[in-house]
Amino acid sequence: MDELKSGQLADADGAADAKKRRLRRLRNEQTIIREQTCIENRAENRAEIVPQAPACLKPVHLGKLVVKTPVVLSPMAGVTNWPFRVLCEGYGPDGLYVAEMVTARALIAHNPKALRLTRFAPSEKIRSLQLYGVNPDAIGIAARMLVDNDWADHVDLNFGCPVPKITRHGGGSALPWKVDLFAEVVRRVVGVCEPAGIPVTAKIRVGIDHGHETFLEAGHIAQEEGAAAMTLHARTTAEYYGGHSDWSRIAELKQTVSIPVFGNGDIWSAEDALDMVRQTGCDGVSIGRGCQGRPWLFADIKNAFAGSDERVNPDLGQVCDIILRHVGMLVDFYDGDERMAVHDIRKHIAWYIKGFPVGGEARRRLMSCETIDGLRAVMDGLDRSATLPDELLGAPRGRVKYQKKVHVPYGWLDSRTTTAQEREILFGEDPLDASY
Repeated sequence: MDELKSGQLADADGAADAKKRRLRRLRNEQTIIREQTCIENRAENRAEIVPQAPACLKPVHLGKLVVKTPVVLSPMAGVTNWPFRVLCEGYGPDGLYVAEMVTARALIAHNPKALRLTRFAPSEKIRSLQLYGVNPDAIGIAARMLVDNDWADHVDLNFGCPVPKITRHGGGSALPWKVDLFAEVVRRVVGVCEPAGIPVTAKIRVGIDHGHETFLEAGHIAQEEGAAAMTLHARTTAEYYGGHSDWSRIAELKQTVSIPVFGNGDIWSAEDALDMVRQTGCDGVSIGRGCQGRPWLFADIKNAFAGSDERVNPDLGQVCDIILRHVGMLVDFYDGDERMAVHDIRKHIAWYIKGFPVGGEARRRLMSCETIDGLRAVMDGLDRSATLPDELLGAPRGRVKYQKKVHVPYGWLDSRTTTAQEREILFGEDPLDASY
């Protein structure tokens, strides 16, 4: 009897869990439909905002720095370390290649990983570093370290990260909602960097969601506080990386501010970059997921912006050579630790060979290699003459997904300014502080 009751209870629990999962899926689907409808409606309402850009883009001036080809490698955690930046810059030598995010508190604490992320290769023309922080005092101290140690030529501020572990503490794309805090962070960093001739830029999103948009106000504030340029990822935090970014918001920001605006979101090919510029009138483009496993995209965009139809389309053998060069530089990045370098390259390999006719067994072996010789041995068995099918050229890369729920501090949306109590909590819980 007890066993029967236990079985019935287990069945009931299982049915309840299944019902909860169905409800969660339904809510997620409804959220996606609502967000897609918002995008479609905004596109229709703003159909008149279609600036026509010139065939060739002009260089962008950031203080004393000149970005001759106005294309930016968007900072991506675990991706845009100096080996990857060097590869990208080799294809597009006149762009701006930003290092992955460094947190202010980790930098102040001299965290080894944070210090590693401040390294630049001798060949990098502009040492561009992205700084993250919530506490204006901490981020100001970190900026002072960059200046005093001559670690950067350009500083970008991260107000675009949608990751919950950042936004739940008021950071990243959640921070511009608090206009006082946003203005103070920009002001502190500009106040330290500007006298040293280091331009400061800011990357933002449209807002937390479409009921809490912040991008136009943030653009005005950043401009007034001395930012040299803005980058807008044309999605909200809630949209995460789902659907297609709404480029009309980039056009809105461009028409609102006088500083240069870089557009970000869903640029998978040089043709996408041209389309964004034509549709929005933006001064340049910022590339994120589109260049994962495709560093030659920067050559394509450079050619496109110069009015050339020339494109790079390497075969699998050439891609394998690029992988080996990439992992070789990663060994230097990890101070000679080949095992760490090979582990790091695995995610890149998945991007590099995506779409190529590489069988499951070969992929499994590549993902389990521990040495460069092991990688080379597997790649020697591949069809080096294989090419990507035409239909996959310029295809989207990376995962397309929505936020299930936007995580912000309790009561965050109640006011556009911070209280003393909120600041005490925020600054005490600034994420990724000294530990990464």
